[in-house]
Amino acid sequence: MGHPARSHADVTLALATAVLTLSTSCAVGPNYARPPVVTPAAYKELDGWKVAQPEDQAPRGAWWEIFNDPQLSALEAQVSAANQTLAVAAANYELARALARGARAAYFPIVGLAAGATRSQAAGRPSAPSPLPKWDFLLSLDVAWLPDFWGRVRRAVESSRASAQASAGDLETSRLSLQAELAQDYFLLRTLDAQTQLLEASAAAYQKSLELTQDRHRAGVASRVDVVQAETQLKTTQATAIDVGVQRAELEHAIAVLTGEPPAGFSLPPAPLPATTAPPAVPVGVPSHILERRPDIAAAERRMAAANARIGVAVAAYFPVVALGASGGFESSTDSKASESAPSRWLTWPSRFWSVGPGITEIVFDGGLRQSLTDQARATYDASVSAYRQTVLAAFQGVEDNLAALRILEEEARVQAEAVKAAQESVTLTTTQYKAGTVSYLNVITVQTIELANELTAVRILGRRMAAAVLLIEALGGGWSAASLPSAADVTNGSWSARHSGEQR
Repeated sequence: MGHPARSHADVTLALATAVLTLSTSCAVGPNYARPPVVTPAAYKELDGWKVAQPEDQAPRGAWWEIFNDPQLSALEAQVSAANQTLAVAAANYELARALARGARAAYFPIVGLAAGATRSQAAGRPSAPSPLPKWDFLLSLDVAWLPDFWGRVRRAVESSRASAQASAGDLETSRLSLQAELAQDYFLLRTLDAQTQLLEASAAAYQKSLELTQDRHRAGVASRVDVVQAETQLKTTQATAIDVGVQRAELEHAIAVLTGEPPAGFSLPPAPLPATTAPPAVPVGVPSHILERRPDIAAAERRMAAANARIGVAVAAYFPVVALGASGGFESSTDSKASESAPSRWLTWPSRFWSVGPGITEIVFDGGLRQSLTDQARATYDASVSAYRQTVLAAFQGVEDNLAALRILEEEARVQAEAVKAAQESVTLTTTQYKAGTVSYLNVITVQTIELANELTAVRILGRRMAAAVLLIEALGGGWSAASLPSAADVTNGSWSARHSGEQR
């Protein structure tokens, strides 16, 4: 003879297993596949410009160390630790993670527990004795679950996890952008220091020329006009040197803010960029590698995945919603005085109650709302695909732009160095002629002005070359790689640190 209780348990277990299997085996909507993008075989602007090879030597993690500048390295470390814009991006990532955990919670049933004990007394009547006070007791457990038969929850979780990964990509994009901005500001500030050094050295030379001209004027060899011209040249150069201080102060303040410090308490001592400085050779690789090296591309790709999953959420709305519910517990009411000394008597088997059963709801008419939501989801996905491809194109442009800038500026620097050398020789010859009395001081001022202008131009070109090197590294993704992006599991279990994600993994 069989055992009814065991048979009932077996049937219940089988039904539960079937529900769980069905709820995890189906997900409506399109499965995600990364759309193709057109990538060139090689960068156009590599022609005629020597780059380091192989790519294994590309900057990793602390990419700014390629410049071998301890001061810059110290400042970059402060950006990751204290920059407030970066802190906002990190908080946004944590928000996205919380949303992903919230979406995942829909997989599980909601369990509620209620308990109460109320003592009350009804109003009496004159013709009857007063009723005794009574106790009302309640202890119940409620369970509600929406099995994910059509994959609505699964697609929502896919979307929220992909969105969180996109937020992580945004965080790394912000980190890289701030690091590159700091490096550019730093090299521009050092370029201004070099300009100031050059202007002050020129002013010192012009001071000696003025004194020489004054001596010649007192000796009757030079005219008063020569003295005035020499003095004008000196004061103009001194004023220019002072004016450079305005831009330097602004850059110093910008660097302070980037490192999370108030400008009032921050300063960088002057340290001119040496004229022998040259941009480091930056490994470039092939264009297809950029798809795995730029965090903004990774973020755009994850947004595509999120948008694709939301199509499934919209499609799932066409299918019925099945709900499973159960409730049970104890409920009793007694006016026995014994209950005052033994309130546990309300947990008696006769006072039990329970209910269990499924429910199903289906929308039969919504005026086209579900179709509208599905169309919106598909349009959002199409837009995300275009945004992804545009991000890739912009990345290629950034690399090409800065490869071209470095190649052209290198040639310009070579020609400019020759111009500086020629201008210096012209000053030497003209000064000798002036001392011999064969030319006026105006000739000296003219060639000295040309010399100073060419030297300043050479310094500015060096600064532009350093900035272009920084921008090239940024365009290539710095030291980031797609392997650094948190996985779907990392998003919800918290094993990926937002504050230290920029470190080498």
